[in-house]
Amino acid sequence: MTATFPGLSAAAPVSVSRAEAYARAHSFERPTLVLDVDRVAQQYTALSNGLGRAHIHYAVKANPEPAILERLVALGSGFDAASRHEIQICLDAGAAPAHISFGNTVKKPADIAFAHSVGVDVFAADASEELEKIAEHAPGAQVYIRLLVDASGADWPLTRKFGTTRDNAIALMGEARTLGLRPVGLSFHVGSQTRDPAMWAPVLDGIAAVWHAAHAQGFALDLLNIGGGFPAFYGDDIPHPTPYAARVMELVHARFGNVPRIMAEPGRGLVAEAGMIAAEVLLVSRKSPDDLHRWVYLDIGKFSGLAETMDEAIRYQFATDRDHEGHGPCILAGPSCDSADVLYEKRPVALPLGLKAGDRIWIRNCGAYTTTYASIGFNGFPPLDVVIL
Repeated sequence: MTATFPGLSAAAPVSVSRAEAYARAHSFERPTLVLDVDRVAQQYTALSNGLGRAHIHYAVKANPEPAILERLVALGSGFDAASRHEIQICLDAGAAPAHISFGNTVKKPADIAFAHSVGVDVFAADASEELEKIAEHAPGAQVYIRLLVDASGADWPLTRKFGTTRDNAIALMGEARTLGLRPVGLSFHVGSQTRDPAMWAPVLDGIAAVWHAAHAQGFALDLLNIGGGFPAFYGDDIPHPTPYAARVMELVHARFGNVPRIMAEPGRGLVAEAGMIAAEVLLVSRKSPDDLHRWVYLDIGKFSGLAETMDEAIRYQFATDRDHEGHGPCILAGPSCDSADVLYEKRPVALPLGLKAGDRIWIRNCGAYTTTYASIGFNGFPPLDVVIL
């Protein structure tokens, strides 16, 4: 369920985000994401100011809420879509097909044909068979080859599953050309939540080597897709998005020169800080009287929106009405009858010692990868509700 509220009364302290002020001022029967679309627009502007002539293609998978897509269309954003459905909702939001790229390297033939039929002309690939599918169902299309990258120091590395080796990339460009496609560039992803722009340098070094080798072999590449990786705040300091993006672009220009087309695909960096989840404590207990840590169970877990707690890579920040009390460590878990539904155990979370069932708890900076990861009702627990400010 999505509800829209045009504004808030102006009573919230300056240090509290608009989404948090709303979440604290209202009661919810079940876990609810409060989303401030104005904050998304602010992040877009801040990143755009740093990226300069690089064109943002929002990674739709981070949060496909129509209100976000519509605002980004109005701001001039492009879109990175991973499926037929994501392409369609971008079109429904008013995006021009020329501003949509089909960035998933694993696509159904029917979805390639659909994209081609509505005017999408830019496709990602990292394998010969994928090129063959694109050539058959989107003849003459532009393709960029996605490269594997080494671990960059990102909080959530994106290695192994997507991309091809540097040695194979140029061979794939040749295959694409033979198939009648237009090999126009390269793409990569430095890793989600890359908190320091300096971490981009060694990755860019490797990509640049392939770029220049491809040019030397006659491929007139004109598109560089630098992917995502732009960080959001989860407790550890990060640079402001404008100087962060500007430094990344300095690193890009130093290695690639004046590339005609540069795409950036922020997802988390655009929407994470715009969201606040309102949840409830279900139980506080200990496994034995001498157990060092409390177990705190929430009415939201891995299967209802907090999948990114997997491996404890993303460390959400929590707030309660008891934050003035003393704090102690606890293991945080979700409500489902699945033993995997434990959010933080390796590094326990500090929560108020007086916390008890029925207390409200708010989870900050949850605008990315929460509603999209929420199941349709595992164990009968509902997916996230959404309130749009």
